[in-house]
Amino acid sequence: MSETAAVMTFHPQPQAGEPKPWAFPAPERSTLGNGLALLTCHRPGQQVIAVEVLLDAPLDAEPEGLDGVGTIMARALSEGTDEHTAEEFAAELERCGATLDAHADHPGVRVSLEVPVRRLDKALGLLAEALRAPAFPEDEVKRLVANRLDEIPHELANPSRRAAMALSKELFPAELRCSRPRQGTEQTVRNIDAAAVRAFYAAHVRPATATAVVVGDLAGIDLPALLDGTLGRWTGTPGTPRPRPAITADDTSRVVIVDRPGSVQTQVLVGRTGGDKHDPVWAAQVLGTYCLGGTLTSRLDRVLREEKGYTYGVRAFAQVLLSNADGTGAALLGISGSVATEVTGPALADAWQVIRTLAAEGLTDDERDVAVQNLVGVAPLRYETAAAVAGTLLDQVEQQLPDDFQAGMYARLAATGTVEATAAVVNAFPLDRLVVVLVGDASKIADPVRELGIGPVAVIS
Repeated sequence: MSETAAVMTFHPQPQAGEPKPWAFPAPERSTLGNGLALLTCHRPGQQVIAVEVLLDAPLDAEPEGLDGVGTIMARALSEGTDEHTAEEFAAELERCGATLDAHADHPGVRVSLEVPVRRLDKALGLLAEALRAPAFPEDEVKRLVANRLDEIPHELANPSRRAAMALSKELFPAELRCSRPRQGTEQTVRNIDAAAVRAFYAAHVRPATATAVVVGDLAGIDLPALLDGTLGRWTGTPGTPRPRPAITADDTSRVVIVDRPGSVQTQVLVGRTGGDKHDPVWAAQVLGTYCLGGTLTSRLDRVLREEKGYTYGVRAFAQVLLSNADGTGAALLGISGSVATEVTGPALADAWQVIRTLAAEGLTDDERDVAVQNLVGVAPLRYETAAAVAGTLLDQVEQQLPDDFQAGMYARLAATGTVEATAAVVNAFPLDRLVVVLVGDASKIADPVRELGIGPVAVIS
């Protein structure tokens, strides 16, 4: 080694510091002069502002025979206004560096805007324009209907989407909108025209029944004046929120096979309904469900993927369908995944055995601790962006929850014990009250599934 060679200096390894306290951000509430409810949340450093708007235009308000009109209306909001054509509106958004999206779901239509803070004034003007004065041009609506019709065959060919459709039809009575595809069927979408879209907009879209959420670095912005000059210009007739339907379901144990001759895999979807986030057991149910199938180390994955090699992954979940403050809403409790055709029967048998074992032996403290760490410990990372915070705040509005629900949820998860989590997940997935949907080759999977005795088996196309 040369005498002039540099001497290497070793520094001690950096040590982790004390964790900083964190809580889900609390919004400030107000109401614009036109009746629009407003939630704002200042997030220092978030230079991309997120704006979310919930319109009280739920799917169950769609006229009979026009399932999907809410979706077409949502997509058409930015396809031309009284001031801009569709092309001009898109160009104005692009100049702002903004994105504007909208979609319809059971609680209503959500419109989402993201824009750099320096272009917030212009982007809010465009958002307000889309809400207060959409043109719904005949040619644009026809194009959106044609696009939607093109999507439907692809959805029907997708095993997971087809399973979800079949489960909804099985669980819910036909008179409930949630029994049918959210974005309509080929037959109902064909009935939609510009007149139907305009009528749906006129009947259900107004500021008095809508809520807007604005999140980001709002320092130096005269937000009240900015909102008054944009969203505050949106006018409409007074109104009250539309009453929400009570959700009922039939979870009598049964198996429905959607026949896909020649399929080398079976898509599995097991489901039933349970209480929504207003249910006191929700936190324990989330924790227990995560231990059952929320991660690669969960019980179901450990057996079906690691030990048996039946699947690349299987998940258990609790997903709010429609949340009502009076307790008449519901969440979908489910288990989903795909397995090779030849092991469909054994995979179901092993899944049922995992749940039996869980009921008999309970979760371990280690499982509970890992779940809490994964659900609570990473929460600050989950809400790094303004869009994530805005989306959750609007979720709370949509689900008729208090503004501090999410903050309290993390405290409840951390306080939930192993025994409570076990009881909640066992009650969520009773083996005698589960509807099983299988999308696969019925000629190969029907008999092995019948032999399991988990419920009567029906085959549909």
